[in-house]
Amino acid sequence: MRLYQGIRSLILTLFRKILFLWVRTDVSGNSVDALGLSPDTPVCYVLQYSSLSNRLVLEQEVIRAQLPGASTSLPVKNGPSHSFFFLYRRVGKSLRKRQTPRPTPEYRMLVRYGLEHPEKDVQIVPVSLFWGRSPDKEKSLVKLLLSDTWSVAGRLQKLLIILVHGRNTYVQFNTPLSLKQVIDEYRHSEERANRKLARILRTHFRKVRQAVLGPDLSHRRTLVEGLLRTQAVKEAIRETSAKEDAPPEKVRARAYRYADEIAASMSIVTIRFLEVVLAWLWNRLYKGIAVNNINVVKESAQDNAVVYVPCHRSHMDYLLLSYVLYKNGLMPPHIAAGINLNMPLVGPILRRGGAFFMRRSFRDNPLYATVFNEYMHVMFTRGYSMEYFVEGGRSRTGRMLQPRPGMLSMTVRSFLRDHRKPIVFVPVYIGYEKVMEERSYLGELRGKKKQKESVFGLAKSARSLSSSFGKVAVNFGEAIHLSDVLDEVQDSWRDEAYDAEYRPAWLSRAVSELSLRVASNINASVAVNPIGMISTVLLGTERLAMDENQLVRLADQYADLLKAFPYADTMTLPEGSGKDWVTYCESMGLVSRQPQKLGDIIGLEGSNATLMTYYRNNIQHLFALPALVASLFENKSSLARERIVFLAGVAYPYIRSELFLKYQPGEAKDAINQWIDVLVNKGLLVSMGNGRVARPEEGTDAMLRLRMLSRFIIQTVERYHITLGILRKYGSGRITAEELEEQSTLLAERMSILFGLNAPEFFDKTLFRNFIANMQTNGVITTDDNGLLCYGEGLDEVADDARLVLSVEKRQAIQQVTMLGA
Repeated sequence: MRLYQGIRSLILTLFRKILFLWVRTDVSGNSVDALGLSPDTPVCYVLQYSSLSNRLVLEQEVIRAQLPGASTSLPVKNGPSHSFFFLYRRVGKSLRKRQTPRPTPEYRMLVRYGLEHPEKDVQIVPVSLFWGRSPDKEKSLVKLLLSDTWSVAGRLQKLLIILVHGRNTYVQFNTPLSLKQVIDEYRHSEERANRKLARILRTHFRKVRQAVLGPDLSHRRTLVEGLLRTQAVKEAIRETSAKEDAPPEKVRARAYRYADEIAASMSIVTIRFLEVVLAWLWNRLYKGIAVNNINVVKESAQDNAVVYVPCHRSHMDYLLLSYVLYKNGLMPPHIAAGINLNMPLVGPILRRGGAFFMRRSFRDNPLYATVFNEYMHVMFTRGYSMEYFVEGGRSRTGRMLQPRPGMLSMTVRSFLRDHRKPIVFVPVYIGYEKVMEERSYLGELRGKKKQKESVFGLAKSARSLSSSFGKVAVNFGEAIHLSDVLDEVQDSWRDEAYDAEYRPAWLSRAVSELSLRVASNINASVAVNPIGMISTVLLGTERLAMDENQLVRLADQYADLLKAFPYADTMTLPEGSGKDWVTYCESMGLVSRQPQKLGDIIGLEGSNATLMTYYRNNIQHLFALPALVASLFENKSSLARERIVFLAGVAYPYIRSELFLKYQPGEAKDAINQWIDVLVNKGLLVSMGNGRVARPEEGTDAMLRLRMLSRFIIQTVERYHITLGILRKYGSGRITAEELEEQSTLLAERMSILFGLNAPEFFDKTLFRNFIANMQTNGVITTDDNGLLCYGEGLDEVADDARLVLSVEKRQAIQQVTMLGA
């Protein structure tokens, strides 16, 4: 018997080595830590269908990862002879297509062992294996024959699949199941225990396959023609024909052109080609890609239609996210791309990579709007994963932009029409240490006209391939279930009847709440990097320069603040220390060093002073609350704790709206109190024991840290004071919101020149517009019938409180222009 097993093991090893002369694999989850395996409990791997090739691949990957061996015997009597089993076995003759799969004897033996030995447990690790990953296309016999799809392949077909797709094989190890926990309730019924474990494993394999392969795809032409047959598009064609007095056939042809212009044409060949090209590109451009919290996506993709909502920092975002998902065994999403990217050469490649194109605005084109809405609805109801940028365009300042409601509204309306397939939003933070477009952003912030995308511009950007842009982090945030948001806004939403045109009165509230939650969750997943930390400290100095030792010490201390009260579980912090970060920034050419006998000076020179505000702004929201508390001591030596909480609470709704902080208004008080405690524990504030809190003594290191911390948020509060000062200058009922926005922008631009501020967002019109809108929402100001802004005495109190944080020089600068001072 031993001789037989030895010969058999030798033959299988030989087969495995022959197989891997051809096969190449991409594997995920293949580590003891990732699986959370207990070293004291036996491990047994399970594959869904019996297959010699699958078994050989499993053994090879277990050996490579040094996991408990799949080729060793499971230490249980009467169990499987090896530490793996197949859930279902082949039925029928060797070259015939499989019939209905049946549970294997090994599977039944393992369940029986668990029932007979209730004190023992086995860790069952499900392993999914895909020979090539391709969406299933109708009417494509080649794809059906030579792709690992939803169908179960016979032996001949499996041989062809290995020959064609063996070099693109994906293996996914998944979290183990406890045999004991699964069958405990069926100790007296072996058949029911068998059925329960089989059902759990079968459901698991189906969910993984859904996430990896995606839903079945229709042929693109069929999809486009199908859009024109929907009731909503038919009605839009009739209305457009009547309105324009045009023949219906002509309008229908236009609708077809719209659908053809919009629709993606995802091609697995293109995706694989892009995978190779992008792997080369990332190696040229970046020093590594860190992926965090990917399990959030893997869990969400199994039962839901997933909408990826990344922040938008660079054109690289489109490619990077799809690449990361594909490399981690998930189907790349269909991506909403601006029509400006549908240019020669590039457009067709993006379309085959999953991009569908949309016009910047289609408010005045109801036919196009209907076709686009129906396309989105088809995508969601069929369970496709989607990706779009809620900001609309790339952020030129490094901050999260105000979300635009268009795509979110379409998603909500589609879900209301048909909510059988749940929709989950997965926020994604993409953090660059250097963005490729930073120089063009700098020009645009200085007033240069935005350049239109073109093939020539793309070719010009290719020169950047010789540069290094540091590392990139892709952090997945906490998933948002759309049904949960709707339940909070309108708990009776399921009782209403919806069609393509119906917009319930509460829709705008739902979209607003959803957009705020998406933006907040993106920011909560921020990846803090060395450049963000060093830029934050240096930009807090008046001369943009600092002694190296002091810079290192402050960077470490502010990083310790983030560790003392973590903003969110989904955020990540940089490795190393302040000294490492300074050296790294210098190697990236972002800071300069001036040697000096008493200690080297690290500073920002030229355009780098402005560029670094971009990376400071990436993480500004993390320091918003402690900096707000610190700013209250700019002109006060001590304050009552209740007063600190009150003043910070008054400013919080406006800062939350601008920086998309995660705390709800009702949670802000607790967060502010916690930050006061942290600042006291770190020595930046002093508790006086009588309900008052004081700042440290002047000239101490602690006072330097507190004052520096306050500068992280001071410009935001200064902008608020500018708007309040101008509003009070004109008086109640004397100025419109548009005029106030314009006047505030001009004064902010003037102050940035007078005080040498290098932050372009200081005079960003949209920030003033948002602040004014929030004051209206909060009832601080109102609008009369003539569109003029009115306010009461409460505004004067708010303005006086805001002056607490301003220096004498800046108060005088604002007073001179607004004529409020002496």
